Amino acid sequence: MEDLSLKRSWQSRDWSRLIKLFRGLTFYERFEQAIILTLIALIMLVTAIATIHLIGAVWHLVVDVGIDPINQTIFQAIFGAIFTVIIALEFKHSLLVVLAQHENVIRVRTIVLIALLAIARKFILLDLHDVTAMELFALSAAVLALGVVYWLVREQDARVARDAREQAHLEDNPAAGCEPERSSS
Repeated sequence: MEDLSLKRSWQSRDWSRLIKLFRGLTFYERFEQAIILTLIALIMLVTAIATIHLIGAVWHLVVDVGIDPINQTIFQAIFGAIFTVIIALEFKHSLLVVLAQHENVIRVRTIVLIALLAIARKFILLDLHDVTAMELFALSAAVLALGVVYWLVREQDARVARDAREQAHLEDNPAAGCEPERSSS
């Protein structure tokens, strides 16, 4: 019973914090936050429906058809559906981060990560008998390009965070930025 009251108090605190947040925002910022909340709700709905369909498909395979370990098409379809749910969850998570950190945009790194997940899903679903060498090359080039972009953005984010930490350290310790004068003897 105590756990239920603790959960309710946590939820009421969370809602009160959200209401306080909305009071301190401009009209346009409220509009953006409302859109993000709507998108989160829609993604949650789509993800729940996709998960229910995935459960139904796996149940059908296990009970009616029986999973045939040799049939690669079945495994590709199942893992493709699992990746779809994972991509939706990652997208929802990125929107929650935007909402929680009061950012105005989704970070490029997150979008690139979601694109990499989508291409990984595509690779899982590929039937190597039906794909041309040029299509495979194009997908590989896309993965390589997105990987490079992800690495560059991650490095830039790390550099910005390091610079911010150094700046905060200098503001906390003004003498830390000054080197002691050396006497010339």
